[in-house]
Amino acid sequence: MTDTDASEDPNDEVQYHIEVGEGDVADAVLLPGNPERVDKITALWDEYEEVAHHREYRTATGTYDGTPISVTSTGIGSPSAAIAVEELARVGVDTYVRVGSCGAIQPEMDVGDLVITSGAVRQEGTSAEYVREDYPAVADHEVVSALVAAAERLGYDYHVGLTMSADSFYAGQGRPGLDGFRAAGSESLVEELRAANVKNIEMEASALLTIANVYGLRAGAVCSVYANRITGEFRTEGESRAAETASLAVSLLARMDEVKREAGVETWHAGLSL
Repeated sequence: MTDTDASEDPNDEVQYHIEVGEGDVADAVLLPGNPERVDKITALWDEYEEVAHHREYRTATGTYDGTPISVTSTGIGSPSAAIAVEELARVGVDTYVRVGSCGAIQPEMDVGDLVITSGAVRQEGTSAEYVREDYPAVADHEVVSALVAAAERLGYDYHVGLTMSADSFYAGQGRPGLDGFRAAGSESLVEELRAANVKNIEMEASALLTIANVYGLRAGAVCSVYANRITGEFRTEGESRAAETASLAVSLLARMDEVKREAGVETWHAGLSL
């Protein structure tokens, strides 16, 4: 580390932005955007304690179904989410599950449904600062399997597929800006993505998945559908379903890891029973 590198982190005990240190968080962390969503997530847990709150980053640690689990809010967008991933990894986190909201772009998807991301279109710019633009943003298959199993056990309607992550809520997602401003290509954006079988649009998943793969970490995402951009339906619904699904998925991932150790294998697969 150069002197310049050292000067950028004046505190040796806690991370600069999220203000957590070794032992403050579990190996698996849920990543909502909104700090207020932390309360809705921890309300589902056995017990919890808030361990840090700095800027948009609010962190709590506890247990769900007896499994250690943490949550850190990331704020809006990929740049701040990337900071959370970086700093959580520095204190030992190896599994990340984004818990968010999204706009669906397939007509059969209902408000309140869940979208489990299998991979993402990298329309955000943060991941391009880590790796070449043709590097894929792919969810970890164990995390996807755990999220699907959790949604099935809880009886929640869900869809698995590709997500598009944008840097802009308005122009970057095909919405008009101030006074009807339209970015180049924005009027056809949603239809082009829909035709390519992309399921939903949000703002963090592709950066999370890309960075996690670069660092050899596990990551996935589950989002509640708040709006369907094709049908025009909009309601803030399903937030607790995404939170519960993600929390149960962390418990199932812990069981997967236990089964792998017992079987002497490195990768969980469908032939191993949960």
